[in-house]
Amino acid sequence: MPAPTPDRFIVRTIAALLALASLTAFVPQPSYAGASEPPAVTARQRTEKKTFTDSEIIDGFFKTAFGAEYHLAGRVDRIRKYELPVRVFAEGRADRKAQIAKVVTDIARRVQHLNIAMADNRDDANVLVKLVRDRDLYRTISTFYGTDRANEIRDSLDPQCLSGFRKNEAFEIERSDVILTVDNGDFVFLDCAYEELLQSLGPINDTSTVPWTMFNDNVQMGFFDVYDQYILNILYDPRIKAGMTVQEVKDVLPQVLTDVRIWVSKVNELQD
Repeated sequence: MPAPTPDRFIVRTIAALLALASLTAFVPQPSYAGASEPPAVTARQRTEKKTFTDSEIIDGFFKTAFGAEYHLAGRVDRIRKYELPVRVFAEGRADRKAQIAKVVTDIARRVQHLNIAMADNRDDANVLVKLVRDRDLYRTISTFYGTDRANEIRDSLDPQCLSGFRKNEAFEIERSDVILTVDNGDFVFLDCAYEELLQSLGPINDTSTVPWTMFNDNVQMGFFDVYDQYILNILYDPRIKAGMTVQEVKDVLPQVLTDVRIWVSKVNELQD
């Protein structure tokens, strides 16, 4: 039986991340999945932009929630999201599995209406995170999606980490697959883990025109930044439904954004 067609793929360029890994700083109460932050994470938290206009948030939401960076079946301008609880199962190196669990806990705490947690076994999960060595990445992609699609992905993207999802006819996401390399350092791993897990939940389109989002291939975070919390909280507000068009989202977005601002401000202890 052929592998189902993934709805999108997203990559991270390792060289750019490694070049920035020597930065150091200290930030209290970080949004980070580990007990001890990599220096590159704390540096970014210290200088993170946390104040955005409505138009800046709305612009980023529409650019990331619609379309796809790599789509095998053409562009889709509909909202895609999970409408059921999200359960994540990670396979691979034990220390990286523990980091994935902390990433998932962090996401759950910061996205108000998203029911996400780790699963105890693979059968109970609808998000599978495969943790592999860098040298095994292409072979793993081939196992997931078949040789022909793996070649197409490699030729188009040359990925270092990757995620995809499958949706039903109502544009509800039913399953996501995330593939992460484990041997390129803590910062690279966390940056990939946050981006791939978050994009596997629906905001699938990378954009080079929004400088504050981790969904920009020129931006590396390693933590769940405030701007992307706005995007995920809008997407998972109950008034935003899978299958909505751009216009349908615009009709409810003013009320949604008002409530999302209150939540993001509260969970991050932002000053008015």
